[in-house]
Amino acid sequence: MRRRSPSLRTLFAGLAAIVLAAVSAVPAVADDDGFTMKDARITESSGLAASRQHPGVYWTHNDSDDGAFLYAVDSGTGETVATVTMTGVGAPRDVEAISLGPDGNLYVGDIGDNLGGTWAYVWIYELPEPKELKDQTIRATQYVVKYEDGARDAEALMVHPKTGRVYIADKNEAGGTLYEGPAELSASGTNVFRKVAAVPDLEVTDGAFSPDGERLALRAYFGGILYDWNDGKLKKVERLSVPLQRQGESVTFSTDGSRIMYGSEGSGSSVVARDVPGGGSGSGDSGSSSADGVSDGSGRADGGSTTTFKAGALAVAGAIVVVWGFKRLRRRPT
Repeated sequence: MRRRSPSLRTLFAGLAAIVLAAVSAVPAVADDDGFTMKDARITESSGLAASRQHPGVYWTHNDSDDGAFLYAVDSGTGETVATVTMTGVGAPRDVEAISLGPDGNLYVGDIGDNLGGTWAYVWIYELPEPKELKDQTIRATQYVVKYEDGARDAEALMVHPKTGRVYIADKNEAGGTLYEGPAELSASGTNVFRKVAAVPDLEVTDGAFSPDGERLALRAYFGGILYDWNDGKLKKVERLSVPLQRQGESVTFSTDGSRIMYGSEGSGSSVVARDVPGGGSGSGDSGSSSADGVSDGSGRADGGSTTTFKAGALAVAGAIVVVWGFKRLRRRPT
């Protein structure tokens, strides 16, 4: 009986399967190229935080006393995919910032004081980031906050991604101050924030830690500074390339730490992405930090490109195997 060699169609089908398997092995990358918010309710986006549970989603909120609402915005479409209503927090006065802690909780800073520092205390709200993106109501824990040197206006709240400690930078035309909260916030007493560092040359409107906790980015309306954290001993790295925006209010890092996202107030406001100087400081996850990676020139760390390279190498190897097998079959006597 004559042995029939596999057809070219069969061989190429096998090759295609190998290539598709290799490509599918590359993890999906969140859309961190910037976006425009399309929700008509979001008119004063004042804080920004990249979701860890939902790649490509950013949490934001309105300024002032809009209400106890948080919005999850899909960066791929600009559409709001979930609205969270906080309960247990009373009536917010001036919500200015949002940050994610290492515990997976959202921390919301009701810390603004447009009257120049006349409120004796401000508030921080803590709630779990929802696992499911849908409109829902979530009960939050409310913390009372005071500063050791008296009331002040502030718009920047940052939670360190390793220690979970909360920091606030006040807003001052002459340059601000960085304040450190207690090791653990107390819901039953007053949480006194103490001065730990000066922030000269910036009227700070927001701030964010890099995902690995090694850098701190602080922005103002028309500029910003990137610092080495050094366990709270700030060391200036360089000035940030802050985009010109209608009213630049918010900043956060992308989840992989390669980009800084700058937000603005206003209807239909845009979030603009900029590469982190030096290629970013990594996500802080084991094996995925870009601290010792090589930038590809775009400012992104090489973690993603390494994965892509491996997948491409697998595809090429598969092609070689298929071609080699085909040649062997052609040489085999019938």
